Amino acid sequence: MGVIRKTLNWYARLSPSHGISPPPYKHVVQIGDPTLRRVSESVSLEKIRTKEIQGVIEKLKQVMYRYGSVGMAAPQVGVNLRIFVMRLTDKQISDISAEVIKDRDITAVPYTVYVNPQLKVVDYQKVVHPEGCESIKFFKAEVARYNAVQITGYNPEGESICQLYKGWAARIAQHEMDHLDGKLYTDIMDRKSLCCTLWEEVNMAKGKVAIPFSPE
Repeated sequence: MGVIRKTLNWYARLSPSHGISPPPYKHVVQIGDPTLRRVSESVSLEKIRTKEIQGVIEKLKQVMYRYGSVGMAAPQVGVNLRIFVMRLTDKQISDISAEVIKDRDITAVPYTVYVNPQLKVVDYQKVVHPEGCESIKFFKAEVARYNAVQITGYNPEGESICQLYKGWAARIAQHEMDHLDGKLYTDIMDRKSLCCTLWEEVNMAKGKVAIPFSPE
């Protein structure tokens, strides 16, 4: 029995009064949800093109675009399968200063789906930059990541794919790979650098700030 089916069966035992929708969710789960700490299971190659797996991939795409994110892993929508999606558009980059783009080596990344991805470090030099996560909403910290990595895996059609990433794109890939192993950036961050991205707004509003955990 697959991970998704197990999860659906668990939710089916809940009383309807709970009002809980089964995963994959339309929202991003937050730190504390056990799903984020489990090592995800591989997808059988013969199942990649099934309705079940294609549904998870489509939901990841929808949630990533809805949140305006650059990556999203299956555990973040409540499913412990080794699948993640990533992208970085020219429009997203246009909102970043030229200085930051150069400093962080930010380049566009086409929308890509990885099923059963594997990571190989290509450049062992580590680079430290601020990093955030939709599952740790409104916080960020300095995190060291390898400068270049290679990701191999399968696309939604079950075909083998391989891509080399460097700079910020490599950071995105490493971040999403960590999710599949039950890890978060808080595990490897510079602890003293952790901060709330809304700390100034909290002070200006005298602490009366409503924090939304989804875009709508």
